[in-house]
Amino acid sequence: MEHNSSNFIKSIIKEDLETGKRDKVVTRFPPEPNGYLHIGHAKSIVINFETADEFNGKTNLRFDDTNPLKEDTEYVEAIKEDVKWLGYDWDGLFFASDYFDEMYNRAVLLIKKGKAYVCDLTPEEIREYRGTLTEPGKDSPYRDRSADENLDLFERMKNGEFENGSKVLRAKIDMSSPNINLRDPIIYRVSHATHHNTGDKWCIYPMYDFAHPIEDALEGITHSLCTVEFEDHRPLYEWVLEECEMAEKPQQIEFGRLNITNAVMSKRKLKQLVDEQFVDGWDDPRMPTVSGLRRRGYTPESIRQFVKETGVSKGSGIVDSAMLEHFVREDLKLKAPRTMGVLKPLKVVITNYPENGVEMLDAEINPENPEMGMRQIPFSREIYVEQDDFMEDPPKKYFRLFPGNEVRLKHAYFIKCEEVIKDAEGNVIELHCTYDKETKSGSGFTGRKVKGTIHWVDAKHAVPAEFRLYEPLILDSEDENTDKTFLDNVNENSLEIVQGFIEPNMKDVQAHDKFQFFRHGYFNVDPKHSTSEKAVFNRIVSLKSSFKL
Repeated sequence: MEHNSSNFIKSIIKEDLETGKRDKVVTRFPPEPNGYLHIGHAKSIVINFETADEFNGKTNLRFDDTNPLKEDTEYVEAIKEDVKWLGYDWDGLFFASDYFDEMYNRAVLLIKKGKAYVCDLTPEEIREYRGTLTEPGKDSPYRDRSADENLDLFERMKNGEFENGSKVLRAKIDMSSPNINLRDPIIYRVSHATHHNTGDKWCIYPMYDFAHPIEDALEGITHSLCTVEFEDHRPLYEWVLEECEMAEKPQQIEFGRLNITNAVMSKRKLKQLVDEQFVDGWDDPRMPTVSGLRRRGYTPESIRQFVKETGVSKGSGIVDSAMLEHFVREDLKLKAPRTMGVLKPLKVVITNYPENGVEMLDAEINPENPEMGMRQIPFSREIYVEQDDFMEDPPKKYFRLFPGNEVRLKHAYFIKCEEVIKDAEGNVIELHCTYDKETKSGSGFTGRKVKGTIHWVDAKHAVPAEFRLYEPLILDSEDENTDKTFLDNVNENSLEIVQGFIEPNMKDVQAHDKFQFFRHGYFNVDPKHSTSEKAVFNRIVSLKSSFKL
């Protein structure tokens, strides 16, 4: 999807323009407002908007709101926010519900042509009559109703005379078709439900497969780009365009879905995680939703680059989630200020440092981007280090603090562990160390070397902070079509919350500020839980990955 890079969709469009089959390019991103967008939708957004842009075309944002029982204006607003955050702006904003009158009229046209009929079979009977992949279906006993009877019944359906599920309007196509989608599919059902846009005007609603091609045609969409599971629906899409006598004939083109490891890509399953409180909302930083990734700290640039790198093909493979992490590291390494935070503090007293002494040490903000300048860090007699940077009885090749060992404090001095202080239960609660004032960072000291460098925060000036550390929410990637419940794979240890300290120059951080904490990874200031009293940091990713492009 890089500019000027080719793929099969662009090749089709290029040929359409060169041969005169089309004189413009209009695409659309058509989400159903029944949940929040996830990373799979991000792929569709990137493909639709960037393909149109490359051919100087237009892209509409259209909400396929044909099922009022599952839809909500909250989802509409969240989707708009996500599309804009990803860096795209639509040319037209539409709703399927804008076209309900037109869809009704086209259904009436089908009835008059003998191409649709009202059926009284129950949903179970319709399923039974439909047949199987190997056996043809059988005709509904209501298939041969006259056009006049069907027109009367359909109008009475619209007028609210019938209960939910008692009658449907079906297209009359071919009950013996090898494509089950063409076996007289339902195109309207009765649903006495209030719609978020049209209120109580309608009590019948079109089915997606009927509504979608009509919407595309009315908007003048030239290329209807969708995921590959709709490939078997394409003959029905084309049948609706033809039999409803639509002036425009959009072309449906399918591409492979984006699936990533350790994530579910089903709005139904994501909603279940929210409803059953496995997570604290659609924007929980463990969720693969666009809003969850945003809150976690992913950047729009990293998501767009990830999607482009996965490419456009017919196949729906599974991509390693480490690849997504790779792109956010690449994006942040030159942007994110470096800093130090101690997540699980252990106090160190530097016994030979002046009792009331404080000095300011110089540190680069980002060594990979010198233009970001320098910061100053206070240093005094008492500091905090990480609990796991000390071991009383270490194994070989352990180069951090242990009794008698010397390490470098990042940006500061060499310190040597002299004494270990424990509580009544034998837990280590404090270290007494000495420092060597000749070893100050940047002073050019070469008298001796140490193998370990550890980070720290000055205890007198430290600012309390909360850190949220994440593991994958789903332990196994799985085929979403299996009967096995995905809830069995929810990782109980997907969130660890710890209380630590940060450098004092970070006391005024704002929501969505991003930092690289020395040795810990990249972190984002959580917009939901941070307060002016205490910052909450979400770990976006650790510093290293085994993933190779």
